[in-house]
Amino acid sequence: MLKTINNGNSHADVWFVYDGDCPLCLMGATHFRIKQAVGELHLLNKRETDDSHLLIAEINAQKLDLDRGMVLKIGGRLYQGADALHVMALIGSNTGWFNRLNAFLFKSRKVAGLCYPFMRAVRNLLIVLKGVPKINNLGNK
Repeated sequence: MLKTINNGNSHADVWFVYDGDCPLCLMGATHFRIKQAVGELHLLNKRETDDSHLLIAEINAQKLDLDRGMVLKIGGRLYQGADALHVMALIGSNTGWFNRLNAFLFKSRKVAGLCYPFMRAVRNLLIVLKGVPKINNLGNK
């Protein structure tokens, strides 16, 4: 399955773009580990990165709204939200409780799709409670 995800390149770097002001997103970024065979993991907190960053420009060009979900880039492909969660489960290592739980729950695309809207709602609630503005990377009102 990993060959399909990273176009046969076993050492594709993985980029995880997340909202650093969201406690759930921050926990994911802090604990997420990938299998060594996949490549190197790069974390990118959108709140600390401007739109001139090449990956942010690519995300914006693809009209991926970072307020609607995290983005994972692997093997030249962008995955957002439930799809990103599912791919994280497939490439995640077995190190630590977070990675094992993530793999157990979300290696099923269907389960990831069912759970992600709830997770996004919790993220949005936490952002509102913290009084933090939306990321608004696409300039939506």
